[in-house]
Amino acid sequence: MKKIVSSVSRFFEANSGLIAILLIARRVWRRMISFVMARSLGAPGLYLGPGCRIIGSRRICFGKGFHAERDLWLEAVTCWGPQSFLPEIEIGDHVYFSDGVHISSIESIRIGCGCLFGSKIYVSDHNHGIYRGEQQSSPDEPPPYRLLGGGGPVVIGENVWVGDNAVILGPATIGKGAIVGANSVVRGIVPGNTIVAGVPAKPIKVFNSATGTWDKA
Repeated sequence: MKKIVSSVSRFFEANSGLIAILLIARRVWRRMISFVMARSLGAPGLYLGPGCRIIGSRRICFGKGFHAERDLWLEAVTCWGPQSFLPEIEIGDHVYFSDGVHISSIESIRIGCGCLFGSKIYVSDHNHGIYRGEQQSSPDEPPPYRLLGGGGPVVIGENVWVGDNAVILGPATIGKGAIVGANSVVRGIVPGNTIVAGVPAKPIKVFNSATGTWDKA
């Protein structure tokens, strides 16, 4: 009860009376919708902000306390034109997404417990078109009609922080405790307890457990 009173007080301290009431009403409405969605998805403690879309929920597994702000696009793609898929998206406990996160899977994407995603992040285990191996796509074919493929599984370990506007493309494995800098593009392996940044992302710092500091890579 004290937590609720404190939260309401903060709204009135930061806003005029009418705006505070409208903000509180909107928050209560979102909580109600999230409660129904949580029961439907088997995801206790789930919160979804405005404009969130979850597509292919039968192929998505949520942990406890999942929180997404506005405009999440989370999709397990089961069919695309003539193609059929059996994707698996697994999200661990207490994962937090900011605005505009887009995650799309035709194969496998796993996100560990305690991860934090910034805004406008894209994670995918496939491409629009195939550009290596057999049945490669032709530039004469419009991209929306190309076969999906050419990627690989994505595994993001526990306690990973992904900065704003980052892109993670499979195959990719990001180790526990790693940090992906804003505007980075990740493909391949990111060691645990490492900060990576750039296009393509490269290690810039590594955590030194002996000294408790992040040292240059």
